Amino acid sequence: MDYQNRAGSKFGGGGVASSSATNADRRERLRKLALETIDLDKDPYFFKNHVGSFECKLCLTVHQNDGSYLAHTQGRKHQTNLARRAAKEEKEGKAREAQTQGALMPGVQVRRNLIKIGRPGYKVTKIRDPQTRQNGLLFQLNFPDLHGTKPRIRFMNAFEQHVEEPPDKDYQYLVVAAEPYESIAFKIQSREIDRANPNYYTWLDEDSKEFYISLLFKTERDERYGNVPGLAPSGPRR
Repeated sequence: MDYQNRAGSKFGGGGVASSSATNADRRERLRKLALETIDLDKDPYFFKNHVGSFECKLCLTVHQNDGSYLAHTQGRKHQTNLARRAAKEEKEGKAREAQTQGALMPGVQVRRNLIKIGRPGYKVTKIRDPQTRQNGLLFQLNFPDLHGTKPRIRFMNAFEQHVEEPPDKDYQYLVVAAEPYESIAFKIQSREIDRANPNYYTWLDEDSKEFYISLLFKTERDERYGNVPGLAPSGPRR
């Protein structure tokens, strides 16, 4: 910047620049620097409004000319917003990638954060097989707001749970989970379940949204000698 013709200064000696002149010189240098690295035609945040001013859609600022806008792009505010936008896009890209991988890999499920809407209604009935004399239970659960998912069940022994302490080895738990409902557990006898069809089955009524679980316990003889070679299970099988 030429200082020799400044008012109040000697010829060839220069002079003290005012703050406004210094800022103007800084903006000019930033504009020239930005012209080397930025193409306004390809800048996604550059916008010319109806009154002829220039706007930055990222920072929501208005500039009177392109030089002011280019100087703004080299400032701290614009650079900080660019870094925030890049971090946000990277985070969203990872989330979309995880969803895509979950869709391509059926065995991998993406965890979803759903709002639980309460516990399902249920009814438990004691049953008994008239032929084998096996005792069992019939569970009937109501899921009126169930859409697109199927309830899942799991048997859990007393030492896996953390609700009742100390654990009681005489009982086990039947856990039923179905989003968006809260998981529910039933405390049943710690006896071996007869998983032979039709002694054990689950069924979901798609119309009434009722989920049925029917199970029979093995008899004492089957529990004791069921794995012994040569001994047939007691009672007739259907």
